[in-house]
Amino acid sequence: MKENQLHTPDGVRDILYTEYDQKVNLEQKIRSLFHQYGFWQVHTPTFEYYEVFSNDKGNIEPKQMYKFFDREGNILVLRPDMTPPIARMAATTYRSEEKPLRLSYLENVFRYNENFQGKMREFTQAGIEIIGIDSTETDAEAIALAIQSLLACGFKEFQLDIGNVEFFKGILEEAGFDEETGEEIRNFINRKDYIGVEDIITQHPLPLPLKQLFLELPQFFGELNILDKAKTMTKSPKALKALADLNELYKVLCDYGVEQYVFFDLGMVNRLHYYTGIIFRGYTYGSGAPILHGGRYNGLLKEYGNSQPAVGFALITNQVLAVLEQQNIKIPIDAVDTLLMYSPTGRKQAFAVSQVLRSQGMYIENSLLGEDLEKNKAYAKQKNINGILYFKDNENITLINILTEEVTYTTVSALLNID
Repeated sequence: MKENQLHTPDGVRDILYTEYDQKVNLEQKIRSLFHQYGFWQVHTPTFEYYEVFSNDKGNIEPKQMYKFFDREGNILVLRPDMTPPIARMAATTYRSEEKPLRLSYLENVFRYNENFQGKMREFTQAGIEIIGIDSTETDAEAIALAIQSLLACGFKEFQLDIGNVEFFKGILEEAGFDEETGEEIRNFINRKDYIGVEDIITQHPLPLPLKQLFLELPQFFGELNILDKAKTMTKSPKALKALADLNELYKVLCDYGVEQYVFFDLGMVNRLHYYTGIIFRGYTYGSGAPILHGGRYNGLLKEYGNSQPAVGFALITNQVLAVLEQQNIKIPIDAVDTLLMYSPTGRKQAFAVSQVLRSQGMYIENSLLGEDLEKNKAYAKQKNINGILYFKDNENITLINILTEEVTYTTVSALLNID
């Protein structure tokens, strides 16, 4: 319909200049932090072949993808997630690169959320991937950097919940559950549905500690002591190794000095087909969903013909911005601080002097409203510009403080400290 030309589709929106400046500044902080840790930013195409994201090559359902055809009949997809394209790149272009390979990204992704509920369908992911090394040190670096990223964004109160999918896989094997029953239990635990878990567990003859572990698993969340408690309730070698790995991970995170932000959640059991070890999420108040998520996915690059271990995480910067606003955490913006006025005889000098001042870090906007002082003052107030620099001729300058109405007269030589 014709009125559609005045609106944006559901799930996408305009970002106006003040918010966009905040977004750019926030993303620049994150980009700089990643680079300080040795990560190199890469860029992948906005659309890729469907096969890059199909089957087990990610955690996005096909129905969430924006798909279309090219003229040759190939199915193309607007990228719904950044990890599969990074994995494709690492498995092909960087196949022979010395490992570890440290890559970062800052890109828009596109997902069709059927249950819209305010979720954006275009948003920005900022993240890192460490490829080629499978170790506790690698996992710890990824988590420590995730925490530093949240601190760089300005958050003061947040937590990172860490789990290990191998723990859940281990106790499923110990209980002897088939794949269908295991998936059913996983869904109930993921939803923190205690009754659903109990309905299944009570139908199977399990050792009492193991049965109790399944029943309590949705509540197995907290500090380091929950790992010790879980250790007494399972005999699975796989599950015990996962707990030992989490203990060792915590020691390294203590050496990073970030342990105050770390909690454990053994009931974090989503995406078992995708993750192969640690899994983690970042939370803060004011957000009903994680603002950061990550984990280890050692099987993904094999899908692109080059089996390599990998771990990484991503933030959704649009969501981070919204939560920062809710928490009243201000992001500085590079606002214009001076409006430049000039007469015809002062124009050339005004342009020259303003370039000098810009090179010194000032933000100066040229006035297009002529020499009408009142009109320029009204414009400056409306745009939150605090001062006017008015060149009456090639030497004499009037400085006007918009906030105090103070007027100062000076010269080009005095302004630039020229003897």
